[in-house]
Amino acid sequence: MPPLSQFDLTGKRALITGSSRGLGYAMADALAQAGAAVILSARDNVALGAAAQTLAATGASVNAVAFDVTSRDSVNQAVTYCEDTLGPIDILVNNAGMQFRSALEAFPPEKFDQIITTNVTSVFNVGQAVARHMISRGAGKIINICSLMSAVARPSIAPYATSKAAVANLTRGMAVDWARHGLNVNGIAPGYFATELNEALTKDEKFNAWIETRTPMGRWAQPDELGGAAVFLASEASRFVNGHILYVDGAFSATV
Repeated sequence: MPPLSQFDLTGKRALITGSSRGLGYAMADALAQAGAAVILSARDNVALGAAAQTLAATGASVNAVAFDVTSRDSVNQAVTYCEDTLGPIDILVNNAGMQFRSALEAFPPEKFDQIITTNVTSVFNVGQAVARHMISRGAGKIINICSLMSAVARPSIAPYATSKAAVANLTRGMAVDWARHGLNVNGIAPGYFATELNEALTKDEKFNAWIETRTPMGRWAQPDELGGAAVFLASEASRFVNGHILYVDGAFSATV
């Protein structure tokens, strides 16, 4: 197979959770540009519909399915609908997640539980539901969105860092269990990206200056700079890559 053709996703279908905006939408856009039919997913029907309309306007093949990744019943119903009505899910991107900042000694216990459920349990819920179909077909690509915080931590986000470290090891566990069934399960660990979620941080002069100084590439990443990693891990080009966490962080994690 010619090297460049290995990245062609024509004929593949990708489900991306948390894809009505931000990095989820950017990865959906990249997968669509590589030829995949995409299924956008989020809980907010209005935002989801707007995102699907915007992406469809580029010529992409798009469907939108609203469901709650923290509810196993909701996940199972949605995955069954996708498989039975839209067609087999060849690629899954587990991107849905949340953040909440607070000093650890004052961190609300209910927020800790919500972060773990939204960031970790959801990956298990959707990953298991989709993998069961992939296993029966003997093929599938699962990409779990980890974080720079899978390996390090910062003040006020210990529960988030905990959740993302768990996602990284759940990714490895999925790969170990499911590789024999023909599945590739890998993670992407983004660094600091200039998204709507980080808008307050990008506008904080002190924090912004720290990012520019601390990151060897000297800047925030843009959402579309995550697309190449997603296409690579979703494609035949990564067929022997399994259980790997790919850091996309401008060399942030490589320096002290």
